[in-house]
Amino acid sequence: MKNCFRMEYLREQVFGKLPFLSPLESFLVRCFMIPNLVFLQAEGLEHIRDRKGPFIFACNHNNSIESLFVPAFLIYHSGGRKISFVIDWMFGKIPLLGFLMDIVEPVYVYHKRSPLKFLEWRRPKQQPSADTVSLCCDKLSAGKRIGIFPEGKRNRNPHTLMQAKPGVGHIALRSGVPVIPVGIDCVSGKKKKKVHSFGRIVLKIGEPMRFDDHVENYRNVGRSACPSASGNLERRMLALTVTNRIMKTIAGLCGKEYPQPAAPVGNRHVSVKNPKNDNHTIKEGICPV
Repeated sequence: MKNCFRMEYLREQVFGKLPFLSPLESFLVRCFMIPNLVFLQAEGLEHIRDRKGPFIFACNHNNSIESLFVPAFLIYHSGGRKISFVIDWMFGKIPLLGFLMDIVEPVYVYHKRSPLKFLEWRRPKQQPSADTVSLCCDKLSAGKRIGIFPEGKRNRNPHTLMQAKPGVGHIALRSGVPVIPVGIDCVSGKKKKKVHSFGRIVLKIGEPMRFDDHVENYRNVGRSACPSASGNLERRMLALTVTNRIMKTIAGLCGKEYPQPAAPVGNRHVSVKNPKNDNHTIKEGICPV
């Protein structure tokens, strides 16, 4: 009886049908699902299984290893539908890793310098003219799915999320596509003293979030024949409102707190200092939007 249960579990977690991937892509995703059997525990899979159409996956970001395991897990349990994650250009230039990244057809961003000097000479001399929000919306309009880490960096604070960038709000409002919040818990020990670099990952997937109440207002502001500073500020405030709602949901899923939202000032915003961040290292990672 136990052997039958194990075989059924293995068949469900590794050998499910992936009709949207090529044989090579299916093989690679299944390879990543094998360690996920040991290291990753998930809740809320019913929110992504058998769902059609474009989505925005918004996740918090703790360490490097989850950048490979979590996307593979989400793609697998989405039936093989690719999720184009927003990532820094330098990851696409690293041998083998760049090949793996290209499989999911990522949205590369170019405004950061690489901490690895040998990659700087491979940095594109001319950056794409389209901004990241537009590139993401183009993919969503084509029926594809995107993934984004709104914190923009690896956040090794075990208690508090970083202040999110408003890009995810702009993408959600411009596209009108639902957002699926994903909380990632990589904290070691019962007292949650630190985020581990490699180990158990607890993934909690929330219900899709829609923002129809703000989408029309956002689009009406954008239809103005003469864009003004006040119009840009209004859209930014709407995007920040949506972003903060997403982040608060992610905070509830991953077990962290989300700090007091930033207050917009003109085209800028003033962040509220969180003393808990002072004693923990914030490292560069997946790019902000």
